[in-house]
Amino acid sequence: MMTLVRLHEVSKEWNGQELFAGLSLDINEGERLAILGRNGCGKTTLLRIILGEEQGGGRIDRHLPLHEWGFMRQRTDITDDIQVLDAVRRESGRIDEIKRALEDMEHQLSNPDVGEDTSLLDQYARSLEEYEQLNGYMWETEVEKVLTRLGLTEEHWGRPYHSLSGGQKTKARLAGLLVSTPRFLILDEPTNHLDEESMRWLESWLSAYEGTVLFVSHDRTFIDQVATGVIEFSADQLTKYKGGYSDYKAHKERELREQEALYRKQQLERKALEETIRNYQQWFHKAHNSAGGQEVKITQSFYKARANKNISRYHAKQKQLERLENERVDKPRDAARLNMELQMSSLGARQLLALEGVSFSYMPEQPLLRDMRLAVERGDRLAVRGANGTGKSTLLKLMIGELQPVQGLVSRHPQLRIGYFSQELEGLPEHLTLLDSLLVLPSMTQSAARTILGCFLFSREDVFKHIGDLSMGEKCRVAFLRLYFGGANLLVLDEPTNYLDIDTQEVMEHVLQKASGALVVVSHDRMLVRTLANRLCDLKPDGTASLFEGGVADWEQTVRLRDSALDTRDSDDERLRLEMRLSALLSPVSAAGADRLTGAEDEERRKTEATEIRMIQQRLKELRNQGDSAN
Repeated sequence: MMTLVRLHEVSKEWNGQELFAGLSLDINEGERLAILGRNGCGKTTLLRIILGEEQGGGRIDRHLPLHEWGFMRQRTDITDDIQVLDAVRRESGRIDEIKRALEDMEHQLSNPDVGEDTSLLDQYARSLEEYEQLNGYMWETEVEKVLTRLGLTEEHWGRPYHSLSGGQKTKARLAGLLVSTPRFLILDEPTNHLDEESMRWLESWLSAYEGTVLFVSHDRTFIDQVATGVIEFSADQLTKYKGGYSDYKAHKERELREQEALYRKQQLERKALEETIRNYQQWFHKAHNSAGGQEVKITQSFYKARANKNISRYHAKQKQLERLENERVDKPRDAARLNMELQMSSLGARQLLALEGVSFSYMPEQPLLRDMRLAVERGDRLAVRGANGTGKSTLLKLMIGELQPVQGLVSRHPQLRIGYFSQELEGLPEHLTLLDSLLVLPSMTQSAARTILGCFLFSREDVFKHIGDLSMGEKCRVAFLRLYFGGANLLVLDEPTNYLDIDTQEVMEHVLQKASGALVVVSHDRMLVRTLANRLCDLKPDGTASLFEGGVADWEQTVRLRDSALDTRDSDDERLRLEMRLSALLSPVSAAGADRLTGAEDEERRKTEATEIRMIQQRLKELRNQGDSAN
């Protein structure tokens, strides 16, 4: 197996502090590797160092030309005035550069003042030959095909790139990168803002991709579906594990159990050795003192020999203890984790809020939501799902009263208190420090505020940071901190785990699962929705919605049963048609009119019918076998 990239003792300092050091790794051809690590540990920085876009210590051996690499960043530097189709093509790298160079030369050659510039004509011919070698014309068609598959149809192509939503921008950049089919593909958070349908398409594409993929993602389901290996990123080590996220999780749990068992065993051995050494010390001193008190030489020699024997045993045990110390296994320690529990106030009413015939549109001629009828009741865990642009965030804003319906009514219980988490994280007091944001609360002391902030992974000098200066992941934790003090009996959450690392996602998932009160959640995190939801609201492109009473597993089972029933019905219909046709072929009536045929024609008819009969019988057999296996 060819090694494409090899890292040797790679390190990086940031503002005089060591971000990571001593990182070594082999990336082999055909692998699809997911990098896992906490927010801020340097994953994006490491990707940039691997690409050569940023300098670091150590050495990186690249055994593949950089023009055969593809890189999708979290953020792009595409200017606002560029059109969508042009922006997508630019993500394809070299092939787009040639395309633009050809267009520029064509424009020059069309100028009568240029005349027949032989050097320009030669350059044009060379560029055109390279473009054809790179399958440029096929690439142009493929870009448009992939864009269409991702939901960006021809009507989007001429729009300014900045007019697209976050999810549409991600799709556009992916389309341009994927069609260039680099041999080594690096993706930094490729699933950000993608809806479920697009994520499934990307999972399928990457799983069938024959090149090598290195990616950073906090989507556990995506990692399970795509990755052949997981790289655990710590400050001093990159550790590679086989399989997806679930395999990695099982392996880490097994490692932890083994480390715990070995640690306990060593502690027992150490305790026993230390006790034995103390005993030998006591026996030596006792024998030595006894030998000194003896007047008879033979008796004195006996006690000295006994003392020397104990001291040699003592030294042997000491060496054994030293070997044990050298092979010491550290006590397993949990990394710092978010530590919170959402205490929600109780509300005795059964129904908390209801939407009655609600319609909404930002533009009169384009309704976004139509005739929505939905109630949220005590104990509900309602997940709102749908493709990008179907109005999920808008529906939540109608629920909380931030938007008013064009038609219909949103009714809320008088005692309802809503805790709202916005995916844009707006509404945070960005001018305040973390500490000051808590000290404004009644009866809050500095000591209590620091303790609470520590539970949310803000410690020491972090408490003096202004909220506006925090990373998106840190701002997420601040938003949950505000929910902690909100006293809500209904939580309305719009992409609550978007910027959180996987460890914090899992803690938050557990917290929300244990929270009393009702939840309404929009999330692209399929594992979160699977864990939390007991009701589903699916928004459709036409503005309507369908409700399902049950969780994701129940919904999937229902879909499987429905599809199976449809397949059975189709099979029954096909079997009936075939049996009727077979009956007609075997009937004497089918030979009617054969007397008007010549002998050769009649023979040909018989052969044709015999072939058709065999084919029908074979197909009927297949349908019976399918029915038997289904039962």
